[in-house]
Amino acid sequence: MSDHFYSADRIRDRFSQAMSDMYQQEVPQYGTLLSLVADVNREVIERDTRLADTLTANGEMERLHVERHGAIRVGSPEELALLRRMFAVMGMFPVGYYDLSVAGVPVHATAFRPIDDEALKLNPFRLFTSLLRLELIADAELRERAAAIIASREIVTPQAVALIERFEAQGGLNEAEAETFVVEALETFRWHRDATVDLATYQALHQEHRLIADVVCFRGPHINHLTPRTLDIDAVQQRMPTKGITPKAIIEGPPRRHCPILLRQTSFKALEESIYFADEAEGQHTARFGEIEQRGVALTRKGRMLYDQLLAASRQGDPAVSNADHQAHLAQAFAEFPDDQDALRRQELAFFHYRAVPGATTAEDATSDNIERLLATGALVATPMIYEDFLPVSAAGIFQSNLGDGTRDEYSSHSSQQTFEQALGTAVTDEIALYERRQANSLAQALAELGGA
Repeated sequence: MSDHFYSADRIRDRFSQAMSDMYQQEVPQYGTLLSLVADVNREVIERDTRLADTLTANGEMERLHVERHGAIRVGSPEELALLRRMFAVMGMFPVGYYDLSVAGVPVHATAFRPIDDEALKLNPFRLFTSLLRLELIADAELRERAAAIIASREIVTPQAVALIERFEAQGGLNEAEAETFVVEALETFRWHRDATVDLATYQALHQEHRLIADVVCFRGPHINHLTPRTLDIDAVQQRMPTKGITPKAIIEGPPRRHCPILLRQTSFKALEESIYFADEAEGQHTARFGEIEQRGVALTRKGRMLYDQLLAASRQGDPAVSNADHQAHLAQAFAEFPDDQDALRRQELAFFHYRAVPGATTAEDATSDNIERLLATGALVATPMIYEDFLPVSAAGIFQSNLGDGTRDEYSSHSSQQTFEQALGTAVTDEIALYERRQANSLAQALAELGGA
């Protein structure tokens, strides 16, 4: 990219901050949540100096303060493809495929995010982007009406489209163009309380599924939550009521561990917001909520297989009512999953980032055959690689808990990654392949620095 272009990473950084500012204005409780997470993170860092040293050594301390993920929902292949082009301007690419229909949510999704180490360190902003599966609407007439409503709207401003096209034509945007792009792109995700349909249409779609009404009945894919990253989600969950925030009943994901794995999430209930319909009727809509996440180490294919096996076993029997009972049950179910970094690494259950210790000397060849020896002598250091993606079961659980009761419909459909990728206009990247590549690259670089090959 030419030197005079504003980097995609910096555009993403500015956009994520602008979106956070906008969401704080729209959902004041989100600002309260940010303050609570910042307090908890500060306490954890002060208490756990080893964790603080690891975050600093990996260049992750700075990203912790800006780290967010958002979630949006689009209604058509055309909308999804256009947003793919928009996110490319910000250095965000589709990673992973998630089919939520198996959990009663009529969408499939991907995560747009940065993919290389330096981009992730600067700002790992992610947008979990779901595409409505109109074919899952049983009523043919309602399905056609929903498709027509979606087809009639433009979710991206003409100025933003022009800048996307300019980016594609010239390979980048200058600073002034980038600044305008951020302002215009933000409009796509702004909340509008005026629905584009009449009350009867809204009610018909709402009866089919609340999420369908949320996707179809408004001007565009308003951001439905933004999620800061905490270092202790249990503490945040416990303190939320003291800030006037009621958390969902249980924390989604794996249990609390000495070595956190994958992703744990909680949220507060969606807001009930006044809306106005095209026929001037007034009503209430529930969609936007607050969420918090704690990220652990990324698991290998072997690790994910063990995780899925233990998770499936934990879901047998009656679900726990309280979070304490749920976490105790999970901890018991996951007892056989190693909770030690060395064990996770040696058993190839998790991914690690390798780095050579500056100034380290080694009496033997620095090769992949001698990794354990190099680690033992302190010439080489392995630190957990943060999981940058999502868990479909947890995502569905968060969505369902914020859509209210009675939404656990079953859809007799199959995962449709090929259909999703056709809509997207490209293949999604396999997230585990990305971790494999990043681990291999970090090891190769570390060994080269130690004098091996």
